[in-house]
Amino acid sequence: MSAGVQNNTTGPVSSIEGGNGAPALASIFVGPAFQVRYTFNLSLGDGVINITNTGATGASLFGPGFGANVGNICVNVYAFSPDERLISCCSCLVTPNGLVSLSVVNDLTSNTLTGVRPGSIAVKLLSTVAGTGGSGTDCTNSASTAVTTATLADGLAAWGTSVHPSPTGTAVTETPFTPSTLSFGEAASVAARCTNIIGNGSTFGICRACRSGGLGGAKQ
Repeated sequence: MSAGVQNNTTGPVSSIEGGNGAPALASIFVGPAFQVRYTFNLSLGDGVINITNTGATGASLFGPGFGANVGNICVNVYAFSPDERLISCCSCLVTPNGLVSLSVVNDLTSNTLTGVRPGSIAVKLLSTVAGTGGSGTDCTNSASTAVTTATLADGLAAWGTSVHPSPTGTAVTETPFTPSTLSFGEAASVAARCTNIIGNGSTFGICRACRSGGLGGAKQ
């Protein structure tokens, strides 16, 4: 299946319980703008997430600081506990060829909405265009903004680490996030749930913003 918006349309839907129904349409987005990974064994050590922007939507000709901003993306981060609860969300500005990172223990699970720090989480990343044409430099509340096909952005690349037992104690492995299929129902759900987290005023569930540079895995 090619990247981009895919529309799945049926003919009129009917049943023996009533007359003919209307055609059904379901839209999904397929591509690197939406990526998923899980991390586990947080009791053994921290997991980290490293994120870059490949410049797929553009980049400044001579690098940062020379001319207008081009190709910036907001990477919206959604962390879920194993029982499907959205426990934290936040957004990170990622410039073309830049590198930012998040600590699962210190950034994603240290200030959860529920007050509980799970031992494993699922993480979803959704990249959107920063500002007009990628010229924006602020991603505040981007994770709570409903996406459209026009605001989704290519260029996201991300990796995560997990700690696991090994014959010599514990070991750290790093694997890439998996580009996944995004239904617009799921996109609306994560935005609405993040809006509730930000809007309740408690500050619980708002994860810390990305820091510049990459992180390595940490064992206890």
